[in-house]
Amino acid sequence: MTNYLDFEKPLAEIEGKAEELRALARTNEEMDVADEAAALDKKAADLLKDLYKDLTPWRKCQVARHPERPHTKDYIEALFTEFTPLAGDRNFADDLAVTGGLARFNDQPVMVIGHEKGHDTKSRIAHNFGMARPEGYRKAVRLMEMADRFNLPVIALVDTTGAYPGKGAEERGQSEAIARSTEACLNIGVPLVSVIIGEGGSGGAVAFATANRVAMLEHSVYSVISPEGCASILWKDAEKMREAAEALRLTAQDLKQLGVADRIIEEPLGGAHRDAKATIESVQKAIAAMLEELGKKDSKALIADRRKKFLEVGSKGLAA
Repeated sequence: MTNYLDFEKPLAEIEGKAEELRALARTNEEMDVADEAAALDKKAADLLKDLYKDLTPWRKCQVARHPERPHTKDYIEALFTEFTPLAGDRNFADDLAVTGGLARFNDQPVMVIGHEKGHDTKSRIAHNFGMARPEGYRKAVRLMEMADRFNLPVIALVDTTGAYPGKGAEERGQSEAIARSTEACLNIGVPLVSVIIGEGGSGGAVAFATANRVAMLEHSVYSVISPEGCASILWKDAEKMREAAEALRLTAQDLKQLGVADRIIEEPLGGAHRDAKATIESVQKAIAAMLEELGKKDSKALIADRRKKFLEVGSKGLAA
C-alpha cells in the first residue's frame, strides 16, 4: 500500500479509482475496464509530473521524510558485498542509530557508515529514528580511524533529523562526540564521500558529511535545524514551517549553489520511494565517480582538499 503525502491526495484519489476498477475486473471476468483504467493511469502520470515539476522547499522536506524512502540498510544490502558490521564505541554501548562496517564497493575494500532510521515501528524505536547518541558518533570515529589506518575509503550515508537531544546523551557528552566525529572527518587521510539520502539535520549530519565530496539526492534536505524547530524559535509557531523551509535554503539545489553540496543525484519521478532500485543505482554511479576522482590524490592532498572545501562553504551564491 502506497503512503501518500499531503500534497499528493489528488493523485491518491485517481490511482485509487484505477485500482478499484482493476479489482472489480478481477472479480468479474466479463467486465472490460482496460480503456478506462488506462485513461486514469495517464491522468495520474500527468498529475504526478505536474506535482513534482517545481516542489517547494517544504514539500521537499516531506518527500525527504517519506517512510518508504530507501534507508541506509537498503543501500548497504544493494551496493556493498562482504559487509561486516562493526559494533560499539569501546566506551559505553552500541548505538543502533548508526550502522557501519567493512565492505566492498564495486569490489574495492571500503568502510561504510550511515544513519539508520528503521522501516516500521519496531525497527524505528530500535534505531531511535536515526537520531544518534554520543556512542554512535564515537563508533563512527572508531571506524573512520580504522579506515585511515588500513587506507580504506570511507562512504558515509546521511539520514537523520539530528543528534538525539535526550538528557542521557547530553550527560555523556553529545556535543563533544559530534565535534570529535567532525574532527575525524577532517583529519583522515583517505577519500571520504558523503551522500545525503534523506534528511541532513544539524550537527548530527555534519559529523558524517564533512567530506571531500558531498552528494545530495534531488529531494533530500540539509539544514542547521528543522523547519519546525526554526519556526518555533523565530516565530514561536511551528505551523510557520513552510516559511522557515524557504528561509533555510535547505534544498539540494540551494546547497549546490552555495558550495555545500558538490553533486545532485537525480531521483525518479515522484521521489526515491517510487523506484528504490533506480535511486540506489544512481547513488552507486555517483559514489563510484566521486571515489574515482579522489583516488588520484594522496593523503595530504585529500586533507587539504577537505579543509579548503569547508573554509569556502557559504562564499558561493551569496548574491543569489
